[in-house]
Amino acid sequence: MSDNPADETEVPEKGAPMWVVTFGDLMSLLLCFFVLLLSFSNMDIQKYKEMAGSMAKAFGVQYKTKTFQIPKGQKIIARDFENANIAKREKEEFGREVEKAIVEAKLGDIKDLIKVVITENEVVIRMMGETTFDSGRAEIRPQMAPLLKRIAGALQNTKGPIIISGHTDNVPVSGGRFLSNLELSAARATKVAEALLELGNIDPQRLSVAGFGEYHPVESNDSQTGREKNRRVEIILKGMDHSK
Repeated sequence: MSDNPADETEVPEKGAPMWVVTFGDLMSLLLCFFVLLLSFSNMDIQKYKEMAGSMAKAFGVQYKTKTFQIPKGQKIIARDFENANIAKREKEEFGREVEKAIVEAKLGDIKDLIKVVITENEVVIRMMGETTFDSGRAEIRPQMAPLLKRIAGALQNTKGPIIISGHTDNVPVSGGRFLSNLELSAARATKVAEALLELGNIDPQRLSVAGFGEYHPVESNDSQTGREKNRRVEIILKGMDHSK
């Protein structure tokens, strides 16, 4: 062995294993986490409430009233789902209210010719046969006035467009002041719309009127029962928009 120290190869000491770096990072994160918990436990409650309220005003949340809760965001999917549920419940409540009004109107046998149809996008009040009008005429029968008043009262508490549509069977009109089924259906729809505006506090901008004559039957015109169902006026409440 040489006496010269320079001739000897120096062996470096072995360092720490590689996992120590990851372990050190983990410990640092845990330390920060517990320091954060400690800071929350000792924070001034009143200052926290003021901060939460200020954040709510700054960023806007789903709460309309003043709140001291931590501001929460609202996902678009959750918001749309909630709005759809609200609209569905309101349509069902409106349908039940109209059905109750039909029963309480004491219309006798003709009440079976008044139906409430609830779909995903609308509620349809279908008044068929001679429930609302005498054959070939466009004057509302007096016995229907109380029911129309109840319907108008229910409609004024809803949202969405209201369409009044008139329909007839395929039997041509004869005599009278109407020259065609199309003209008769439009006149009947107009009369119902005017009655709703008179009997209820409904925004006129929500209302529209359409006359379809014999061209949109719900049953075959080959039978008396089918023609009776095709002679109808429909009050259609379109989808209730809760997106705003």
